[in-house]
Amino acid sequence: MPKINDLKIKIFADGADPKKIYELNKMDYIKGFTTNPTLMRKAGITNYKNFAIEILKNIKEKPISFEVFSDEINIMEDQAKEIASWGKNVNVKIPITNTKGESTVSLVGKLSKQGIICNVTAIFTLEQLNSILNVLNPDTPTILSVFAGRIADSGIDPITIMAKSVKVSKAKPKVSILWASTREVINIFQADSIGCHIITVPHELLNKLSNVGKSSESFSLETVEGFYQDAKKAGYSINIKKK
Repeated sequence: MPKINDLKIKIFADGADPKKIYELNKMDYIKGFTTNPTLMRKAGITNYKNFAIEILKNIKEKPISFEVFSDEINIMEDQAKEIASWGKNVNVKIPITNTKGESTVSLVGKLSKQGIICNVTAIFTLEQLNSILNVLNPDTPTILSVFAGRIADSGIDPITIMAKSVKVSKAKPKVSILWASTREVINIFQADSIGCHIITVPHELLNKLSNVGKSSESFSLETVEGFYQDAKKAGYSINIKKK
């Protein structure tokens, strides 16, 4: 298995904890960042713009995605333009539909033609992906986030749709396919093997990268030691009657 630094895929850190974001920014293998309103709420963020502006004071080069949150398409457009104005490294996340199921394809096409870099999120099907590809300005970079992890949660192997997404995206060379909702470290290597351009990895999962390359024997021993130490710390005991 190759080392993390040997992979072609770009690893983006997914989270909204400022302290962790700044720490990860120092890592060479972290090539960008993604956030969303759910992660920001969990992190206790109460002022969306203030949070973003503060982050951008420290993250000046690596791309970072901030998401629109209106459910009205016309207001999404206004929010997208505002968010894009916050920094040259900002990518604007646009959901593939609103909560009513209304498509944002026309909006993404309009923003793309204006040179705004969109990260189209919550894509689950090739039909959704192709509809976006058809409207993009070929000169404007765009990220298409396919939710491989959630597709897997439904009992479907996401590798097929991810591989097909990479293949059809070649029609627009400035499009990057992003493996989203990453669940396991192995997903990074799976995404790399099929040519995905980006994978976004939650902060807590990034903590497991130190296990990459570890021998199975060593990992087995660590696991046994962990069980033993936890039982010891908990003070567990079993009274065994001698026969």
